[in-house]
Amino acid sequence: MIITIILLVIVFTLIYDFYLHHTKNGRLIDLIPGLPGLPVVGSALMVQGSQEDVWNLIRFYTEIKYPIFKIWMGPVAAVSIRHPDDLEKVLNTTKHITKSKIYDFLRLWLNDGLLTSTGSKWHNRRKLLTPAFHFTILRQFLDILIEESDRMIKSLKDNEEPVIKDLVPFLSKHTLNAICETAMGISLHSLDTFQEKYRKSIEDMGHFVIHRIQCPWLYSDLIFALSPTGRKQAKTLKILHGFTEKVIRERKLYHERTGGRYLKNIENNISTDDVEVTGIQKKRLAMLDLLIAASRENHITDLDIREEVDTFMFEGHDTTAMGVCFALLLLAEHKDIQDRVRTEINDVMKENKGELTMASLNNLSYLERCLKESLRLYPSVHFISRLNSEEIQCQSYTISANTILHLNIYGVHRDANFWPNPDVFDPDRFLPDQMQNRHSYCYLPFSAGPRNCIGQRFAMYEMKAMIASLIHHFYIEPVDLLKNLKIKADLILRPAHPVHVKFVPIKKYQDN
Repeated sequence: MIITIILLVIVFTLIYDFYLHHTKNGRLIDLIPGLPGLPVVGSALMVQGSQEDVWNLIRFYTEIKYPIFKIWMGPVAAVSIRHPDDLEKVLNTTKHITKSKIYDFLRLWLNDGLLTSTGSKWHNRRKLLTPAFHFTILRQFLDILIEESDRMIKSLKDNEEPVIKDLVPFLSKHTLNAICETAMGISLHSLDTFQEKYRKSIEDMGHFVIHRIQCPWLYSDLIFALSPTGRKQAKTLKILHGFTEKVIRERKLYHERTGGRYLKNIENNISTDDVEVTGIQKKRLAMLDLLIAASRENHITDLDIREEVDTFMFEGHDTTAMGVCFALLLLAEHKDIQDRVRTEINDVMKENKGELTMASLNNLSYLERCLKESLRLYPSVHFISRLNSEEIQCQSYTISANTILHLNIYGVHRDANFWPNPDVFDPDRFLPDQMQNRHSYCYLPFSAGPRNCIGQRFAMYEMKAMIASLIHHFYIEPVDLLKNLKIKADLILRPAHPVHVKFVPIKKYQDN
């Protein structure tokens, strides 16, 4: 009896696999070049190695199957595209704004926040949250970013000697606090014992998502929930959601006790000085306040607030840390470029009496070009995954509707057809005359089109503030070279191993 059932299952699976590849959609996908595969499982066994091995595998097939390739993961197919013309067809329209099933694994944490939602909910949330990144409000957030940069500098200067730092944990600590203060209005520096636990929880959630992406067919939701990894994920979610909910409760109570007077300032984009109100010190503006103001008009619930705050924490923490990390590694290895950045920073700070302001950051045009070039070589978000709502005609192949599309940002950023000497670090690529005739969809560090990154100006100001402070006070010297860099497959582009640079205080360097 058992043998009969097994045979029936095998026969049914083979018939289903045959059917899958002979539907219209299956035939169209199979015309696209792809990874080698086996019946039923497709190429799934090829992506069961380490995250570093998976990264190298995808990069290899990205090049030899240029500019498009497919991968079957069991019964599910995904198509990777990297040509700007094809990317434009997906990004430059509201037809294909739905994220693919890959992001479903984030929903346990983020629910239907701005990153994962679609349709009218995404449109309404985008409209609601856009004012949080208005120039006037960003100027108020800038104080937090500069203060965090000052903390970072102080921590490096405590020894008064050159110091070698593992960049990822060092930078993540400060970018996490910066986004926590701007999103929630609370400093993790006042919660030192909790800070590392919270940072580790965010990092762990990324690992859980990658684990589910690599092995989606091995687990039902129930089996995963009962597995050791699933139980650990549940504990992690309790930490993340519990902290956000606590901050929301306390922030709402604060606004009730102050009569909601500061919520009106948000609506009018007006900044007020710190004052005492009925014995309560005025709190700093936070993105959370905008959401609380909307909740008072019955636009959103506490769960809606939580999912957006959690989304800000996820999107605004690691991405910026990795952006600064790779920029520092590049500047460390290119002393001539680093010196030119330092000269620009010193001149701008001299004009502003040694202070960083929004105006001075805007005047750091060469540093901005360096950051843009760094994000070209090492885009923090190295791919986007969408579900196309209708058939797309690419250059050589047709992609059927409802196919998982991987938009290969890392690949198009290093495409020699659009970037001469693509592996060379050259900030002058972003001079106006160099950009003039460039395809507008061959550079996508913040995506493009209607669903582009809502916080890209915030991210650029944060990266500028951190790097300007570091370069002003330290010479950055290489320790781990980029030629030895190994990258691992993850939601965010990140090194597969610790990467270090040496921070040498400028006075110490000059004394020698």
